[in-house]
Amino acid sequence: MAKTKGRVTLPSEGGFLNETKEIMERWGADALRDSDGTKLPEEIKSLDAAIYTTYFVARGHNEFAEKHMEECQQLYLMSKRVTAVEEQVEISFMDGYFHQQVKPDYYHDCKKWWEVIDRTLGEVVLASDWELDQKRNIVTIRNGKPFHEYTVSFLVYAIWDPTQMYNHITNQWGDRPHEIPFDVRQPCSWKFAKDYLVQWLKENPRTDVVRFTTFFYHFTLVFNEQAKEKFVDWFGYGATVSVKALEEFEQEYGYRLRPEDIVDNGYYNSTFRIPSKHYLDYMDFIQRFVAKKAGELIKLVHEEDREAMMFLGDNWIGTEPYGPYFPEIGLDAVVGSVGGGATLRLISDIPGVRYTEGRFLPYFFPDTFYPGNNPCLEAEENWLCARRAMMRKPLDRIGYGGYLSLACKFPEFVDYIEQVTDEFRELYENIGGSKPYCGLTVGILNCWGKLRSWQAFMVAHALWYQQTYSYFGVLEALSGAAVNVVFLSFEDIRKKGSLDGIDVLINAGAAGTAFSGGEEWLDETVLTEIRRFVYNGGGFVGVGEPSAIHSGGRFFQLADVLGVDKELGFSLSTDRYWKQEKPGHFLKEDENRGFSFGEGMKDIYSLSEETEIAVYSQGSVQLSANPYGKGRGVYIAGLPYSHENTRLLLRSLYYSAGREADLKLWFAENLWCEVHAYPEKGLYAVVNNSKDPQETIVYDGFGNPETIFMKGKEILWKEMNSKTTK
Repeated sequence: MAKTKGRVTLPSEGGFLNETKEIMERWGADALRDSDGTKLPEEIKSLDAAIYTTYFVARGHNEFAEKHMEECQQLYLMSKRVTAVEEQVEISFMDGYFHQQVKPDYYHDCKKWWEVIDRTLGEVVLASDWELDQKRNIVTIRNGKPFHEYTVSFLVYAIWDPTQMYNHITNQWGDRPHEIPFDVRQPCSWKFAKDYLVQWLKENPRTDVVRFTTFFYHFTLVFNEQAKEKFVDWFGYGATVSVKALEEFEQEYGYRLRPEDIVDNGYYNSTFRIPSKHYLDYMDFIQRFVAKKAGELIKLVHEEDREAMMFLGDNWIGTEPYGPYFPEIGLDAVVGSVGGGATLRLISDIPGVRYTEGRFLPYFFPDTFYPGNNPCLEAEENWLCARRAMMRKPLDRIGYGGYLSLACKFPEFVDYIEQVTDEFRELYENIGGSKPYCGLTVGILNCWGKLRSWQAFMVAHALWYQQTYSYFGVLEALSGAAVNVVFLSFEDIRKKGSLDGIDVLINAGAAGTAFSGGEEWLDETVLTEIRRFVYNGGGFVGVGEPSAIHSGGRFFQLADVLGVDKELGFSLSTDRYWKQEKPGHFLKEDENRGFSFGEGMKDIYSLSEETEIAVYSQGSVQLSANPYGKGRGVYIAGLPYSHENTRLLLRSLYYSAGREADLKLWFAENLWCEVHAYPEKGLYAVVNNSKDPQETIVYDGFGNPETIFMKGKEILWKEMNSKTTK
């Protein structure tokens, strides 16, 4: 592979000039950046590279924040549940929270802005029936009902930014000051934010790219009394709350939000919750505010002929890259952390920016780069997983973060990343800007739709969770598959024509969550539109508990389409005879070691002899298909990400759409390999996604076979001609 240069961003730090030059040369880096906790000295900035400088709008300015503590950012929190044993009960509402991160808001009228709730009845306790002891942080309820549960929903000020807190603890920063976040909705804070940026731009003439990390409001991240994460929602709007915001919301929308609209029974409107109208209104309210204010800052950057980049993380709430207001911000670029294929596509698919950049793992932090550990293992896994998605929609740039001085202590790691950066540039040179061949168009249906493109089933960014991995595998598999993926909401389905151009619809998730849909499945329009779609030849793939809500004698409301339903214990008196697997089923043709359905499902039963059971185990259907008019429904109990399950999903898509004959166009028999075709470039690539050598039969655009031998991790680039493609 020829040595190339460009499209790579390298972190650096003071006292590391010669090593930075060496790594720049080896990795072909054309941009240098600082990291949280580092600054680039002038000798580094003078190198032949674009300079990225991290910029914090609403943190890192304690000299201002300490003089305006009433303008700190705020959150609504809920106390522990306390059971009354007599009419008077005390609630120590700060129990379980980290006092160095948050403190109660006693600046505003607590009787007006707080809420005490009888959770047993679901009723608000009258303000006259409780009193507040500010010295002890205790609410005392009078006239309580014995053996009812009570909570306090209370406002706090955030006095330590959670990302800086995490980095502070992880990197052992000792007595470095705790950075206080302030709220740009407040008048003094907004004036300071604008004035400081103007001055900062003048004082940093060597900065080419202002890397906003990010703008105003952090995703919801609250720590417990042991300084460990208590609640984290990468999509949470908890830190956007303030008395001023609530007052302005009421003035604009004509109704007042309750604390409960934010606290949400202690769920805090997590992205798994089906969003209420009040919460959706509030999100829209915040998004418009953030877009307007961020746009004003970006204009200041552009007036100084600098580029503006947003980090997709930390204080990213309200930016919503797939939302309606994002284009108004006017950003040049977005950069984000790449945890795998789905998170890569989350970044690379973002519309309305000139370029996208991915921050690859691992970060050069002490929790990975320590004696005895091999960071190459994580780097290799991260790259191979993300590379699949890159073959469909590449990022424009890649880079790394952290302390370069740590990474340089691991020569094998430096060697490996040199290979990665060269491979990335070759990949981008071959396919950047082109549209790959897509055999099908697949719609992902959930409550969030386009707004959460590539973001379903995430709690914290790209982390594994037992309750989600069986569903997240759907996105990970699709991120590198030769299909076009669109994201639809139930509101979209209610609009005529929303399914035009869709070949297959997927609904995946646990019952009652925003991703399965819950009560949305009681909507007659949703049900009839999807049934009509499948009956006329479309495909429907359900994973886990699709269309699930108990109503009308069904749990799966599309049981007629899927050919299966879930036993809830209400129909045990009804005999079930259809349990026999259908041999040699199309869905199973690539099965090798047996499919993994993850956490799977129990008590899934076949509705009739027409249901084609592909896998039946432990008394339950795990994989099946069902004819429905001209289309089909396919049921999968769970789909953790693996190469075998990726192939299973691909077969399910083609089978449900009745397009089995088209599967073997630009296709590799060996499930460790994939084929990606780029008609506009006249190229196709055969990719070995494994570390081991592979042999595979590859089918071209006509379905003609060719046997190919590949090295581990290899990409073979081939030219198209009239004999390989239509």
